[in-house]
Amino acid sequence: MDPKYIRNFSIIAHIDHGKSTLADGLLEVTGTVSDREKKAQFLDNMDLERERGITIKAQTVRLSYIASDGETYQLNLIDTPGHVDFSYEVSRSLYACQGALLLVDAVQGVQAQTTANFYLAFEQDLTIVPLINKVDMAAADIPRVTREIETLFCFEPSEMVLTSAKTGIGITDTLNAVIERMPAPTSNLDAPLKALLFDSWFDEYRGVICLIALKDGVITKGETITLAQNNLSYEVLEVGLMYPDPTPTDALFAGQVGYLITGMKTVKEARVGDTIFNSKKPVTPFPGFKPAKPMVFAGIFPIENTEFDLLRDAIEKLTLNDASVTVEKKSSPALGMGFRCGFLGLLHMDVFKQRLEQEYNM
Repeated sequence: MDPKYIRNFSIIAHIDHGKSTLADGLLEVTGTVSDREKKAQFLDNMDLERERGITIKAQTVRLSYIASDGETYQLNLIDTPGHVDFSYEVSRSLYACQGALLLVDAVQGVQAQTTANFYLAFEQDLTIVPLINKVDMAAADIPRVTREIETLFCFEPSEMVLTSAKTGIGITDTLNAVIERMPAPTSNLDAPLKALLFDSWFDEYRGVICLIALKDGVITKGETITLAQNNLSYEVLEVGLMYPDPTPTDALFAGQVGYLITGMKTVKEARVGDTIFNSKKPVTPFPGFKPAKPMVFAGIFPIENTEFDLLRDAIEKLTLNDASVTVEKKSSPALGMGFRCGFLGLLHMDVFKQRLEQEYNM
């Protein structure tokens, strides 16, 4: 795939402005999801996300789209959370993108997280395309919202795309705007391999699965790679693309976003923000991410002291998914051994506790 036919982009918005619904619309129009598999909030695959109606974990999916010029483009969509407590997820996801869709609700207008996420994208020098969503609603006030976007973010009214993700209005215009306005990744296929590890999660059967964005070169099954931060080397067991489920391929090329399995066993090995390169051809690592700053602290203790090791393993695996949580051991005369954890906010803490209960039976 020639990098000029690749677009890596993200959707950023305030909570409840229709981000997951827009992602559903893009999946449907590009035929990525069949009618049989289709469900609302398709990319929100955690029970907790569906229960609360929010996105907690950023998700990546590859879309194939034939544009008006007759060429087939590979679009890598990274769907991000809207709530301020998960802003670390957003900043990480934007690192792997060249552009972002800024989604604003036509009824509520620009809100706090719209502005915060806009600046996250702006600081990383991404091309931003503003969308006004929910234009079909009776209470929609398009002129007011257009003025707000124009005043706050200096966009011209002609740059704004009007959409209604629920009814399908403007979805094709959105895809065309991504292709026409956002730049292709500046990648070099012939340069040595250099990839950014921007997300990872733990699978009980396959070990650690890493999401990577390839800056340069090619990564193939069977080659030996090194991670810059911990200087450990691994053999590549599997690489592939998210369609939206992991689908193995023989290789990943410069400009692509995909997943990597190397048989890492412990969660500490896959540090988010790390640089991956071919063991024989070292490269200068990426600068990495700004560490998250916890705002809310809580002590977490097991009900039975004998379960301390199980709790430690569960917290380790969860923090692989959520690197913004800080963890340190703590012992209390009344409660025994436990942990003191730092979170970005109260919702973040609540979600973490609920995930320990639901996913790890703690």
